[in-house]
Amino acid sequence: MNSIKVLETKRLYLRRMTVEDAENAYLLNLDPEVIQYTGDDSFESIEVARQFLASYSHYDHYDFGRWAVISKENDEFLGWCGLKFTPELDEYDIGFRFFKKHWNIGYATEAAQACIDLGFNHYKLTTIVGRARKENIGSIRVLEKIGLTYFGDFDFDGNAGVIYAINR
Repeated sequence: MNSIKVLETKRLYLRRMTVEDAENAYLLNLDPEVIQYTGDDSFESIEVARQFLASYSHYDHYDFGRWAVISKENDEFLGWCGLKFTPELDEYDIGFRFFKKHWNIGYATEAAQACIDLGFNHYKLTTIVGRARKENIGSIRVLEKIGLTYFGDFDFDGNAGVIYAINR
């Protein structure tokens, strides 16, 4: 089982996502408000989420990825957060997604800051970006809180997008 803690913060621990997280991944993406700015669709079923997680190879290729964020208090799955490498862009990005009931509590900021620190200190990355749709004020605030600054605009699937970046 790959449920070994990758990161730990004051209130959270982050670990690799596994097929056992399929129901949570399905439910997370089922909420239209959670995915409204992501460009992602919801999973058709828990089984489709399970198949996605079973084939998720980012951990094997890069030793990091989008990790499950778990509450230390009660072991609840809160969402996910982590780093992703996109070879076509030669870019490392920070991403996060949380169940709506966990918004505005600081979990995204806490988890994302830990991932940024790990990226710079352990993986020796030099630049990490965050991409968001321009109207996704909540995610942009998190990016700013963890030290990323506005870098430029981009086309986010036909919508106005912004890129934020931080250098080591």
